[in-house]
Amino acid sequence: MAPTDGNAQERKPTLVIGGTGKTGRRVAERLAARGLPIRIGSRSGTPPFDWEDRASWAPALRGTGAAYITYFPDLAVQGAVAAIRDLAGVALANGVRRLVLLSGRGEEEARHSEQVLQQSGADWTIVRASWFSQNFSEGALLDAVLAGEIALPAGAVGEPFIDADDIADVAVAALTQGGHVGQLYEVTGPRLLTFAEATAEIAQASGRPVRYTEVSAADFAAMMAEQAVPAEVTGLLTYLFTTVLDGRNARLADGVQRALGRPPRDFADYARDAAATGIWAG
Repeated sequence: MAPTDGNAQERKPTLVIGGTGKTGRRVAERLAARGLPIRIGSRSGTPPFDWEDRASWAPALRGTGAAYITYFPDLAVQGAVAAIRDLAGVALANGVRRLVLLSGRGEEEARHSEQVLQQSGADWTIVRASWFSQNFSEGALLDAVLAGEIALPAGAVGEPFIDADDIADVAVAALTQGGHVGQLYEVTGPRLLTFAEATAEIAQASGRPVRYTEVSAADFAAMMAEQAVPAEVTGLLTYLFTTVLDGRNARLADGVQRALGRPPRDFADYARDAAATGIWAG
């Protein structure tokens, strides 16, 4: 399926930065399934892309027609704003105007990265996402599910978990279709769930006992230290679980509907499909 906004982009690959991650992998798979050329933006890519090595940015962007941008480890960390600003500049200098940024919902720091992209002169689209459902099956919480207990400093606050497949569908639409330039899509699932409720749905779908335990931020940090998690990672996670999950995101948004013309996937559908893969079988 060819892009609807010109043949030039069809002949050029799309750079998928973070192309081996949760959303990047899905974006790359969808583009490839349409017969569109892709370039994986990672340290192992050809050419390689490394956020820590700015000399790698131009070779990775050169010759591409668009880029999907995910920032590692998170747009909330120091240096992210400058990196997004500079990447946009390098992209434009290499003739790459279509840039789609994955942003974080409820993160004030991420808003600054959004703003520098909006002011860059690029043909931008922003996908502002809530907490990924797939964090329970493809991320840091998988081991906790398998161990039978998810212990986090997150209380009885609802979170509209978003399926990574929906994020990828929105990103691909923005990369390949007209009408998405200058749009900010805030994407959420169709209902609010606390982490305890999400854990219960995972337990039901997987058929295994999994319980949720709320812990203090200090106890969570101590748990991370026992697992030799780097202090900066622990700090980021604590920020996400406490500051960002303070209720500011306890509302639904219509980004998936606006971008795709359909409702987002429900968490129960995600849990059912994830369980069917056997990922939670142990």
